[in-house]
Amino acid sequence: MPLTVGFDLDMTLIDPRPGMAAVMNAVGAESGYALDGEHFAANLGPPLDMTYRDFGVPEEEIPALIARFRALYPEVVIPATVALPGAAQSLAVVREMGGGTVVVTGKYRANAALHLAAFGWEVDRLFGELWSTGKAEALRAEGADVYVGDHVGDVRGAKAAGAVSVGVVTGPCSREELADEGADVVLGSLTEFPGWLLGWAASRAS
Repeated sequence: MPLTVGFDLDMTLIDPRPGMAAVMNAVGAESGYALDGEHFAANLGPPLDMTYRDFGVPEEEIPALIARFRALYPEVVIPATVALPGAAQSLAVVREMGGGTVVVTGKYRANAALHLAAFGWEVDRLFGELWSTGKAEALRAEGADVYVGDHVGDVRGAKAAGAVSVGVVTGPCSREELADEGADVVLGSLTEFPGWLLGWAASRAS
């Protein structure tokens, strides 16, 4: 069967933290709510509605603040985002092996697509606004063999989909947290992923 590898986006393939902090702080300044952009950016993973609830925003005002965040996003976050080490190579090795790539992220899909375009990364499918075990349906639909992410929520999504869970410690979760959640392997960064994938595929084939 063809190999299919799924990837999370924020803090797995890309580092958008400076822009994300700036946008959250701007929304806070406009709305009058005490939104801590730096704390938000240091703990990327959960969707915006959960983040706003944690900051104490009333439920009825959350949709408007989400819309404002998404509107500010392209001009602020996209140009300030950098690719994480090994990201391009990890996408490329899947292609070289004749496999397919899918990005499954909690981010708004339209903005996620802007990030991929900015780096010139082509993936077979992109799914947005999915979090934790909510990612499993998309991963199962695409037949993902492996899912790579930086958050315990990504591990939960991979496990729920029956995919091999690869954790990377480039995000807010430690090696121990990812392993305790059930990650099958934990890597220091995506620079280690191509070698791991080649070895895993060879062992599977044998």
